[in-house]
Amino acid sequence: MSDSSQSSHGSQPSLDTTIAKIVIEKELATPDEIQEAQDMQREAEQAPDAKKRSFAWWLVKTGVVTKKQMERVLPLVEEAKPTQQIPGYKILKELGKGAMARVFLARQMSLDRLVAIKVLPKRYTNNPEWVERFYAEGRAAAKLNHPNIVGALDVGHAGDYHYFVMEYVEGRSAFDDIAGPNKYTEKEALDMIIQIARALEHAHAAGFIHRDVKPKNIMITNDNVAKLADMGLARAISDKEAAEAEQGKAFGTPYYISPEQIRGQRDIDFRADIYGLGATFYHVVTGQVPFDGPNPSAVMHAHLKDELEPPDHINENLSAGIGEIIEVCMAKKPRDRYKTTTDLLHDLESVSRGEPPLQARRKFDLASLSTLEGEPEEIESESGKSSNTQQQVQKVPLVSQPLLWIAIAGWLVGVTMTIVAIIK
Repeated sequence: MSDSSQSSHGSQPSLDTTIAKIVIEKELATPDEIQEAQDMQREAEQAPDAKKRSFAWWLVKTGVVTKKQMERVLPLVEEAKPTQQIPGYKILKELGKGAMARVFLARQMSLDRLVAIKVLPKRYTNNPEWVERFYAEGRAAAKLNHPNIVGALDVGHAGDYHYFVMEYVEGRSAFDDIAGPNKYTEKEALDMIIQIARALEHAHAAGFIHRDVKPKNIMITNDNVAKLADMGLARAISDKEAAEAEQGKAFGTPYYISPEQIRGQRDIDFRADIYGLGATFYHVVTGQVPFDGPNPSAVMHAHLKDELEPPDHINENLSAGIGEIIEVCMAKKPRDRYKTTTDLLHDLESVSRGEPPLQARRKFDLASLSTLEGEPEEIESESGKSSNTQQQVQKVPLVSQPLLWIAIAGWLVGVTMTIVAIIK
């Protein structure tokens, strides 16, 4: 390390902590090795004529990391400390990070309240597409106002950082719950899914599709209120320009993505979210994802081609109604899923009252009729909405219904015999 890395150790304890944390996260050193370097730094700086050097310099000097490794760590350190760059907010700690953003817990100084701030990594700030997508998330979230959706508060940029301020949900994600030792009961899972279905109903009514419904994007408060989070892939259904630009690209998370998203279809609508919610429901009540594989490509291929193992085959204690709802939600073809999010909600609420899911049963009955009579002709519009199912059934020609003709013939014979008996 050159002397350019020198700085006053006493003025940057938080920076040293960040460096240590990243070095450990990257498995470049153990906590004991970090502690040893810190002890050597402290001891050396007690000398009267000691020259102050950064902790990064000491990590290289003591051989804990190499100079090349530290050169790769330092840019990550810069990305991890947008704290003083966002005016009006005091960053308290990091809540999480992903490939697309880091999320911090902060205090909004003007209103003295806790908020969550999502920050776009610096490496994306020169990419107009990523910056626009980041702001699109904020705009989409700002147009939605629902108790089961994480609220948007502010969006902007300061210095080199683009940020999105949102409601802070004190609790955990649904993924944290299913990955831990405490599993959901059927009642708890149903209650959570109903809340998220209400959130989706609101978003769909406002013209937005989420496109990334999954356990990690469902936050659970300490009072067990479920909130749909992360509108990063949300898109207005009416945004034809965005749909055309994204055509042929698979946006979503492999374990929960709908077949039409995998194909990169242009006319994706609310039924993609219904599929994602069904896949999430499946994971929550069975403890395993609907389709698995050695890599994302294999998982997505399974969504397209493999038959879904019924959830009540995995969890034999699951009620039949739950299984029926999930299977309709996860139908391969969008037209075979629920016609509206409201229909899905009706079935979920019926099962929660101990009643059968009538919409799902009707779907299964119509599917059985289609199998017996031959697939009815169905015309899909450009938006992906199919014609009325009852009308489709009525279009089946009578000549293809031999049982009906037999019944009519039997009735005619009976009437004839009755008339003859009366005459006699």
